[in-house]
Order: sequence, then structure tokens, then C-alpha cells
Amino acid sequence: MTRELLLLRHGKSDWRKPVADYDRPLRKRGWQGAKQIGVWLEQQGLVPDYVLSSPAERTQATAEKCVRILGRKGSWVHTDKQLYLADASTILNALQRIPGEYQRVLLVGHNPGLEDLVRQLATQPPTTPEDGKLIPTATLAHFCIPGDWHHLSWGQGELVQIIRARNLVLASA
Repeated sequence: MTRELLLLRHGKSDWRKPVADYDRPLRKRGWQGAKQIGVWLEQQGLVPDYVLSSPAERTQATAEKCVRILGRKGSWVHTDKQLYLADASTILNALQRIPGEYQRVLLVGHNPGLEDLVRQLATQPPTTPEDGKLIPTATLAHFCIPGDWHHLSWGQGELVQIIRARNLVLASA
């Protein structure tokens, strides 16, 4: 059975506010990016049946904005404190703990862990764009994953596409 994994880096955060990193909110551009990704997911029929997020303010806000666009409530987002600034191995471990009944999972997190995960999970290494950023803010990596979450390991994911919110032109956004 093939499953789908949607890895989303949080939207652009607001560095102008003097708060701890964990509490940093989204900028207006970050809210817009989250909205655009949510609209794109809806248009593509890629509505997740499980959403997992880092508990940081900017990741939760990104996840909640996406699920609201998809007609779900923000309380539908599950958080895992280990995902805050997690490395690729920690993110992989969190994915391996997802209950088997879920087929399409959206995970919202941070770089550099997400970018490292994309590179290590892909069966074929992704090409780095000219700007040098594989997963900038409000960017989604879409994978097809064979088997169940419990057995997920490096080099198993077919990278279908990487979508940058800033490159989307959506009528509804």
C-alpha cells in the first residue's frame, strides 16, 4: 500500500518582534504562503487525514491556516514537542510513530531538518534550485511512500514534486 507524505516548512516568520524563537509569529507573507499551500492542496485533492506539527508558534499557525482552508478546525493539528527544530532522524522517528490507518500525512516543521529529511528520504536526490534553497519557507515536498509508517526509512520515498507557495498562481488565493 502506498501512502503520501506532505512535508511543509512553516511560512515566513516575523523577526521584527522581540520574542523567543519558539514564540515567533508569522509575517503577513507567512500567512499568505500557508493559505496558498492550503488552497493548492485542496485543488489537487491532497487533503491529509493526519496533520502533525512542531508546537512552535509559526509552525502551528501555518498548519492551522492550511487545515482551515481544507475545511478542518485548527484543533485537528497534532503537535509533537520533539519536532521543534528537529533534525532529520528525529522527524523520521516521529513519522514512524504515526498510526497505520492514516494514508496521507502533512507534517509542518523547520529547516534544516526538513530539507535534510527530503534529501535523505528521496529515492533519487533532488536537484537544488539555483537559489540554493531546496525547502524555503512555505514550501511543500510531496512524497509517495511504500508500506506503512512504522517501516519508513531512508531512500524509500518517491519525491513527486516540490511546491513553493511564492510560485503558485491560484485564482482562490
